[in-house]
Amino acid sequence: MSGTKRIYIIAGEASGDLHGGNLVRELFACAASDGVRLEVRAWGGDHMQRAGASLVKHIRDLAFMGFTEVLLNLGTILRNMAFCKRDIASWQPDALILIDYPGFNLRMAEYAHGLGIPVHYYISPQLWAWKAGRVEIVRRAVDHMYVILPFEKEWYAERGVVVEFVGHPLLDALTQDQQPAEAWDRGTDPRPVVALLPGSRRQEIARMLPVMLRMAPLFRSHRFVVAAAPGIPEAFYTRWMPGAEVERVSGRTYALLRASAAALVTSGTATLETALLGIPQVVCYKGGGLSVWIARRVVKVAYISLVNLILGREAVKELVQEDFTERNLQGALDRILNQPDVREGMATDMAELRTRSGGGGASRKVADRVWKSLGSGR
Repeated sequence: MSGTKRIYIIAGEASGDLHGGNLVRELFACAASDGVRLEVRAWGGDHMQRAGASLVKHIRDLAFMGFTEVLLNLGTILRNMAFCKRDIASWQPDALILIDYPGFNLRMAEYAHGLGIPVHYYISPQLWAWKAGRVEIVRRAVDHMYVILPFEKEWYAERGVVVEFVGHPLLDALTQDQQPAEAWDRGTDPRPVVALLPGSRRQEIARMLPVMLRMAPLFRSHRFVVAAAPGIPEAFYTRWMPGAEVERVSGRTYALLRASAAALVTSGTATLETALLGIPQVVCYKGGGLSVWIARRVVKVAYISLVNLILGREAVKELVQEDFTERNLQGALDRILNQPDVREGMATDMAELRTRSGGGGASRKVADRVWKSLGSGR
């Protein structure tokens, strides 16, 4: 391989940007070891930009959550799709890498395939949960699919599609984050900590945080601390938080979790992060009425948390929609704080989860596969 190679990457959400940043670093390492100049053009965020990608669009302008929000922003989404197609055609990359973000990225896969651009998909869309028919797009338009959940390989195989299981990239992210529990300043309060992770979007926080906060006066033997999401202003949190009774930290979520006895976590990637750190948790979720009504008619999974989906059983308690009440949350939190057998069982489950999630090095594996496909001979 010689000259310059161009890779176009599309990630539309915060988790995709995190894993995309690690992937971009590994791609540049591949290029450097072969003495090749690499250009990466991307839709992503701060992680990808710091890793060396040239950003076309930032994820802050791309992440629309839930059926209702997508409908309300459909015009913006369609304009973004049209712009992305023009940009890909104009830049003519040697490969396109798509990271999750299925509603957008599956369309880009079809478009790029039509242009003869090799398509790599890192972090499969959750087709096993809903819209399984989209597997036909993967079969037709995706040259290489890299999956991060162990059961996905079998799911695709049953439908005649060969994919590669590379392990979960969160294992890499957690390894790279070396903040110990001490990195979060505990101050002089000796009480054990309960971490509150109410989500990364305003609508999530507004629904989840008020109920989570009601636990503080019920468990005065513990100290409750909210992990603030990046990009959400402090004022948005303080409107929900009752003065100094509950604290807030920003930019140190992993350190906070490592220092915690338990966590209340909004369903999403954070549930898996918390579990991989070995912290007992209660999974919480409450969505908008219309979005939930639609989801219950189209989503075909037994659980909502990645922890339970990977293990195939309810290893962590899920409180969803009408079950997410103060009374239910109090009972679930009491069990993981005060029942040793529950905590021991959860520790055993979390050890199994780490094993099932594969070894580390997902980003390195994907970068190596992509680089080889470009003809490096590695």
